[in-house]
Amino acid sequence: MTREDNMQDFNGAVAFITGGASGAGLGQAQVFGRAGAKVVIADMRGDAIEQALTTLRAEGITAHGIVLDITDREAYARAADEVEQVFGQAPTLLFNTAGVNSFGPVEKTTYGDFDWLIGVNLGGVINGMVTFVPRMIASGKPGHIVTTSSLGGLSGSALAAPYSAAKAAVINLMESYHQGLAKHNIGVSVICPANIKSNIAEATKLRPASAGVSGYRADEATIESLHSIHRHGMEPVELAEWTKKGIENGDLYIIPYPEAKEQMRAHFDKIVDAILPLDADPEGAKKRIDALMEWGAKGAKVFTTTE
Repeated sequence: MTREDNMQDFNGAVAFITGGASGAGLGQAQVFGRAGAKVVIADMRGDAIEQALTTLRAEGITAHGIVLDITDREAYARAADEVEQVFGQAPTLLFNTAGVNSFGPVEKTTYGDFDWLIGVNLGGVINGMVTFVPRMIASGKPGHIVTTSSLGGLSGSALAAPYSAAKAAVINLMESYHQGLAKHNIGVSVICPANIKSNIAEATKLRPASAGVSGYRADEATIESLHSIHRHGMEPVELAEWTKKGIENGDLYIIPYPEAKEQMRAHFDKIVDAILPLDADPEGAKKRIDALMEWGAKGAKVFTTTE
């Protein structure tokens, strides 16, 4: 099922942006605020929120800030209530943008590394979706959800295994929501950026003590190593402009990094080439396809009824 219309007019929309106080999130706040949206920036860092609000309001953008740890479900629910109290409605634009990274050899990854990186990068997105999707549907308004994944989510990485695993899951999850929310006239996109000019290199400074011991090195040298990449990344406002075009076009995937095209083509060609040709098992293939088609036409309905 497809949507009735892609969003074209953002004037008066309410945009909720996690990680909105800096980097990609602040770029989204600027671009969509300039397009007339009322902006809510949610971030863990209260001081950064205040600086961002000053920047946005100086442009005449209507903006509200909420201190939020996206791994805290109860806090997320309170934030959603606050949005409705301040602006009188649920968001029509949801940006799951907040994320953290940390790099180290996959064989040295600890439970704490997995818990923190997957907890924020996947768990935080899940919390955003479960919190806001029912409210967006109940509002009856057309809407759009944009979640930031990564090019790293399209392949594995021996130096960023938990991060890449979480980002891969995010892509898959947005594909599912894209299919499921079209009937509610809510679009879904996933951004897969390479490097962005942001301060994500310093994400390890936000790692809570409760995450336990890390198997990775994290010090000024590792932070500077990452800064050497990100300082040459795409400007957050430019990425947000591409995101806006993606929403207007109804795109599921937003990947404005042409340098990645051939690498991704080679990667996915390997996957496609690993699939047996149809003549390797024509009878088995037909039997399985027929069963799935019948289930899709009849059996699957049991999961969408209330009885």
